[in-house]
Amino acid sequence: MTFSVLARDPATGDLGIAVSSCILAVGRVVPSARPGVGVVAVQARSRRGLGASLLSGLTEGTPPAELVRRAAHAAEDADRQIAVLDAAGAVAADTGQGSFPVSGHLVGECFSVQGNMLASAEVLPSMAQAFTAASGGLPNRLLAALTAGQDAGGDLRGRQSASLLVVSGSPATDEDDGVRMDLRVDDSGDPVAQLRMLRNLQRAYDERDYEMLALFAPEGARDLYAALAASRRGDRDGARRALEAMRARPGWSAWLASMAGDARVAAVSQLLD
Repeated sequence: MTFSVLARDPATGDLGIAVSSCILAVGRVVPSARPGVGVVAVQARSRRGLGASLLSGLTEGTPPAELVRRAAHAAEDADRQIAVLDAAGAVAADTGQGSFPVSGHLVGECFSVQGNMLASAEVLPSMAQAFTAASGGLPNRLLAALTAGQDAGGDLRGRQSASLLVVSGSPATDEDDGVRMDLRVDDSGDPVAQLRMLRNLQRAYDERDYEMLALFAPEGARDLYAALAASRRGDRDGARRALEAMRARPGWSAWLASMAGDARVAAVSQLLD
């Protein structure tokens, strides 16, 4: 009922997983990750606690291949489908005999793709090929694989949810929880496309792409980003109009005053002073 890809980025050490399925809120069920430890996919008829057990095994230093071997020989996990990736990029996967057909997994260098109840046997090869051919950072490559899987048919029963989770290859600290990206689409007619849109929006926030945020941020904040975008490109009149629209809304003038210490907002606010 699910297809997923998990991988390590050799350039940054980041670890990630992308998954889609014809179930509600697949991000709650399939992916598990721990910064500096690894990433796990638990699919098919796997018991709900298996993901936590596999992550605990990685934390203790057990290799992914050994963890997968143990699960494959456990009677209670006969119908499971799992993939395990550690912080060094070692990866192992297994598809139990009781998994829903069409099912399987493919393991490559620092990544694996796996799925069950797939629409065709082309889903997994398409995902693997797309992942290896994609450029850009780990989120882009994971989404490329997920998109290819959906384009090849994806889940036989249809589509409902998708998730993208990326964590650091280094352990979390008090200053950094290690979560680089945690995006979920819980109920959608096209969850993979929706997940790509969320990824683009996250990138816009991270990179301060004010032009994009002026179009796609929540409606109440669009004038703020329009002002910042106009100020960045030297459009004083555009920035002034956007700020005037903000100040006309109840409460926003006080918020702007409270943000006087923020260099970005202060510089734009001076256009009205």
